[in-house]
Amino acid sequence: MAASDEVDFVRLLESHRTRLFVRLVHRLPHGPRCAVCRAPFEGIGGRVMGAVGFAPSRKNPRLCSRCFELAPMGGQEMEVGILFADIRGFTALAEHQAPDRVAGLLNRFYAGAVEVLCRHAIVDKLVGDEVMALYLPGLFDGDPVGHMLGDAEALLATAGYGEADPWIEVGVGLDFGTAFVGNVGAGEVKDFTAIGDVVNTAARLQSAAAGGEIVMSSRVGPRAGTAVAGAETRELALKGKSETERAMVLSMDRRAPG
Repeated sequence: MAASDEVDFVRLLESHRTRLFVRLVHRLPHGPRCAVCRAPFEGIGGRVMGAVGFAPSRKNPRLCSRCFELAPMGGQEMEVGILFADIRGFTALAEHQAPDRVAGLLNRFYAGAVEVLCRHAIVDKLVGDEVMALYLPGLFDGDPVGHMLGDAEALLATAGYGEADPWIEVGVGLDFGTAFVGNVGAGEVKDFTAIGDVVNTAARLQSAAAGGEIVMSSRVGPRAGTAVAGAETRELALKGKSETERAMVLSMDRRAPG
């Protein structure tokens, strides 16, 4: 998809903006603002805008709920990066640990993931032992593929890879391609997400990742350039896919200094 189409989608997210709205938010006191519509979150401005629904989004506190959760149904096809991260061996871990300890591990994993991913991505889902994030071109400054790979490495670092023994085993899958991006659902039950083969492929690549590994599709590697130097190439038979995927694999253990 052309870059102009990607910009058009970001403008679609700003559909609640009018000339009056723009004049209003720029007159409100400065502070942290939504990266899309620029509505302030704190101070007098934050209180004013919060009263009409411009609160930080649960998808990313750098964005507002009006741009995502409260946006109209619908969306469009566009290129997007998809990241899945999953705790390896979680079922066996949960079987042999007290429920409160398992909950504590999950909360620690989620906290680290949200802190890392919200710098450049929309946190789509926190489900069970898995995190899904979306990297939309034009939403944040910089290259979404570079952000996605850097965040994948940072996420593994928060689990302890690259230093000593990790406190939890995590594997990551990445893909980049065309998906339908927008709000789906019915009535008040809706969610901002991405739908398409690129999402399914990223999920399958994550399933193929061992602890400490970032497994990326053949579409991510060339876009990442020198950032994937030294990556291992693997031919993977992914569940539900008719053809094998020539994936590239980075291991945080192998990339650790010393």
